[in-house]
Amino acid sequence: MFDHLTYLDKVLFTKHLSVLIRAGIPLVTSLTTLEAQAKNPLLKSIIIHLGEEVKNGQSLARSLSRYPHIFDNFYLGLIEVGESSGSLEENLEFLAKQMAKDYNLRNKIRGALLYPGIVFLATFIMGGFISLFILPKLVDFFTAFETNLPLATIILLSIANFMKNYGFLFFGSLITLFIFTSLAINLPAIKPYYHQFLLRLPMIGNLIAYSQLSRFARNLGTLIKSGVPLSQSLTVTSGTLSNLSFISAVQAMNQHLTKGKNLADTLSQSRLQVFPPLAREMISVGEKTGKIDETLLYLGDFYEEEIDDISKNLSTTLEPILLIVIGLVVGFVALAIISPIYELTGSIRR
Repeated sequence: MFDHLTYLDKVLFTKHLSVLIRAGIPLVTSLTTLEAQAKNPLLKSIIIHLGEEVKNGQSLARSLSRYPHIFDNFYLGLIEVGESSGSLEENLEFLAKQMAKDYNLRNKIRGALLYPGIVFLATFIMGGFISLFILPKLVDFFTAFETNLPLATIILLSIANFMKNYGFLFFGSLITLFIFTSLAINLPAIKPYYHQFLLRLPMIGNLIAYSQLSRFARNLGTLIKSGVPLSQSLTVTSGTLSNLSFISAVQAMNQHLTKGKNLADTLSQSRLQVFPPLAREMISVGEKTGKIDETLLYLGDFYEEEIDDISKNLSTTLEPILLIVIGLVVGFVALAIISPIYELTGSIRR
């Protein structure tokens, strides 16, 4: 039943491990306790392996690094720093809190896109069913009328005729185009331009940008607070982002730092304009005051609140638009079908 490890599984594992270690329980005993509690077979097998490696003298960070598809560089970096500095329990607790925030952030983004996604999918399915199986039957029905048809009915019949003759080809082409586009936008030559395009979309672009900014600020702030050098922190943070425009900007930021420039100077570069003026100014101030970690963590919380606002506005804005569009389509179809029937019954009465 459980053949993979979810993000929530990883969050709970980190949280429970931090609680046990903070309570003074040795690492090996803590892992044994978590193994007994684990319900996911994959998680249980991972914990067993971690316990065996730690017993044999391996560090927790090195043991976790054997599962790179589960524990990323951000996770491993904090664990490694915690073990080397003797603050493993604090780093685990901090990591668990940040992961919980990231998990909530993902859920907010999914929740914001869920409603319009369901409506669009339902509209496509119902529209396809009506076009393929209902409209073609109307063609013979209305052509039998010996009366002038209203314009709406003529338009509907044209669509019905097209669907009768080419309906399956039309929807097959749409599905093929969707699959082809999905594959094309993941090609290395196209993906960067696609990610830039996403950032320019109304509302959706802001949602993506703020999610990347929140993750960047929170992860970088967490690493710096834990004592990881800035250059290494930027390298690790770039690996936690998903939009190539932001990944490229963070990598460019790191390159400028290696040339002896500070963050304030690098943020003024044109390639880093994905960072809004507020973020650039606050990071610059945080660097000058020596509180860059606190500033970044504040920015992470700030952009998460911005995502909350966009999520609410997105549903509020899209709901009436979708209802109006669907209402117009239903009204047009109803008018096109009822009008000729009404005229025919009127002529029969006369």
